[in-house]
Amino acid sequence: MGTVRKIIAVFILLAATCSCLDEYTEEITANTPVYMGYEEFRNAITQTGAVSLKNPGKIYFKDNYIFINEELQGIHVINNADPAHPQNAAFIEIPGNIDMAIKDNILFADSYIDLVAIDISGLNNIQEISRVEGVFPYTVPPYDENYAVAEVDETKGVVVDWTLKGYRHKMEQQTKYWVYSYNRGEYGLDLASGFSSSSGNGSAGTSFGIGGSMARFGLYDDYLYAVTENDMFVFDADDATSVNKISSQSIGSDVETMFIYDSHMFLGTRSSMLVYSLENTTAPVFKGTFSHATSCDPVVVSDGYAYITLHDGTRCGNDVNRLDIVKLSDDYMANTHVASYDMYNPYGLGIDDQTLFICDGDEGLKVYDVTDKLHVDDHQIASFPNINTYDVIPVNGYLFMIGDNGFYQYDYSDLQNIFQVSVIPVANED
Repeated sequence: MGTVRKIIAVFILLAATCSCLDEYTEEITANTPVYMGYEEFRNAITQTGAVSLKNPGKIYFKDNYIFINEELQGIHVINNADPAHPQNAAFIEIPGNIDMAIKDNILFADSYIDLVAIDISGLNNIQEISRVEGVFPYTVPPYDENYAVAEVDETKGVVVDWTLKGYRHKMEQQTKYWVYSYNRGEYGLDLASGFSSSSGNGSAGTSFGIGGSMARFGLYDDYLYAVTENDMFVFDADDATSVNKISSQSIGSDVETMFIYDSHMFLGTRSSMLVYSLENTTAPVFKGTFSHATSCDPVVVSDGYAYITLHDGTRCGNDVNRLDIVKLSDDYMANTHVASYDMYNPYGLGIDDQTLFICDGDEGLKVYDVTDKLHVDDHQIASFPNINTYDVIPVNGYLFMIGDNGFYQYDYSDLQNIFQVSVIPVANED
């Protein structure tokens, strides 16, 4: 019996040891989520007086107004009736906002996981009139990458910030969350590893305005289109008081930007440009592609050609910085590479007839005549260095540009005399 008791004791000791290992925890300093509860979140859209630009993101133009995203905070409304003296008129608080599109007097915007429709017909009485809840992936703000990420509990609300503090975690499989990147409005381009024991969820006088090349929202007919990294969503936007999602489809991965032209949708991804027909407005149909080196990739289209900028970065893959020009076939199914031109670090771009505007990172704004597609580098019209640029919208002889230091306007009505008209600077935090 003594031997049996010893064997039993050994088994009990081993079981206890395994149990302790299963429950083993460690105290670390981690990015711990700060939540906004769902009820507060869904009642948070308000209008305030003008506030200074701090972290400007994407831009949009409609009826002499410029709308500038303040990353994850809301949208600045700029009265641009006099381009030489733009007036910062109002701010719309929209938690988690990055993208926007405007039809008539309705502003469509993302707000973390929701899509909201906001009546902006009166700047003194801006009101939310419709909301589609939980349609977008659960996404969290950037965090301090020098520390681990604590578990996110989606039932508590949306994550609006992080705080560094002690966190006791189990040594188990890491959970991953989608992370919004401050690299100018990119969603889903990174995954945060978090310690968790749960499965987690990785997760101009016309009816339409004009967005920049970095947009993920687009309007066509009575529909609003939105893309995340993996999916395309179609919303019925005919009646803004009851916006609803009518379809969605998987479109692969690494989607970054959307550009709508000639009843087609052009999607920039990190490996290719994808083309979808909007003939069937409720379910866009894939038509063709153009593959390129792995790199971040906005695209604009004009007169049978696509212009694609590729830039490198920690989330963008290869060390590639260039402009690609692609000849589009009549049916968009057989697209041909025409030429490539080295750039410094290009982001957004805009095209007006044969004039191409490129935001080339720290080398600033560059303007080209692209009539001769094979010798574009010999036909630079102008350059404006020493401005870190991000995206542009050319319209009616004026160029609207957003960069790290603020919002800039240029008059290009005379291509031989392009000049800066005005600027709204980013607030000095000192």
